[in-house]
Amino acid sequence: MKVAIIGQQDFGKAVLEAFLARKDEVAGVFCAPEKDGAKADPLKAAAQEKGLKVFQFQSLRAPEAHAALRDLKVDLGIMAYVLQFAPQDFVNIPRLGTIQYHPSLLPRYRGPSSINWPIARGDTKTGLTIFRPTDGLDEGPVILQKDTPIGPDDTIGSVYFDRLFPLGVQAMLEAADLVYAGRHREVVQDESQATYEGWFRAAEARINWANHADVVYNTIRAANPAPGAWTTLNGRKIQLFDARKHPFRTFGAVKGKIGEVSEVTGASFFVTAQGGRIEVLKAKGEETRKIGGAELAAALGLTVGTVLGT
Repeated sequence: MKVAIIGQQDFGKAVLEAFLARKDEVAGVFCAPEKDGAKADPLKAAAQEKGLKVFQFQSLRAPEAHAALRDLKVDLGIMAYVLQFAPQDFVNIPRLGTIQYHPSLLPRYRGPSSINWPIARGDTKTGLTIFRPTDGLDEGPVILQKDTPIGPDDTIGSVYFDRLFPLGVQAMLEAADLVYAGRHREVVQDESQATYEGWFRAAEARINWANHADVVYNTIRAANPAPGAWTTLNGRKIQLFDARKHPFRTFGAVKGKIGEVSEVTGASFFVTAQGGRIEVLKAKGEETRKIGGAELAAALGLTVGTVLGT
């Protein structure tokens, strides 16, 4: 089939390479312009290396963007990690329309941080959706979905890179084949089940040690490796990455006060929250690289009784 790839970053690059590997014709690639001084987007770099036409428009609403896509005369548009708004009159240009990837089980978790939020909320399952884009954010009819479990110690890194990324590339090929062959079904999303969440950024990744240890741990998992859950010591930021949760089983098992460093070992340090302790295995201070928990404790002078969140 003849396609246009609309996307960016490593996922867009992987989707491009997957279509090329099976000898589909990629007539052109659309990706957002880089910020001044930034290196070339991976999708753009890969497309240029392969001698493909690359288009970068500040807005996909622009008449020039529509004309460029129309001139390619493609069968299908493939939206692979797109942060630019793609209006209906743009996505309808290809002969068979356009399909889009979203890393959640729509209509749940519409929005830009749909991988972080299920982990932050303690969900045990997530997945991906290939759907028809409309002018509503992540609201178009569903073509196919694939689910994957979220383990109790999964992070955004393990869920995305180990599962949602490779599953998503294959799902885009599968959905494209169904549409091209006219064998797909389009299922309207159930609005009664829809949820929307905004960005999961630094403000959402801040740790409140007065929360239950489950909430704290889920926040750390949902932000590892990015944006990085964080706390403070005397106003200076400490980012927490690899960690473990240790629930209190009995009253006698409680150690330390809320937000207090209750133990430092040869590999980690422990911080007390409601209902349990968080063992920090890897962290980063404002003036350190990402290092082991015990190494960071030594670098910052963390000892038993140090209170975080100050």
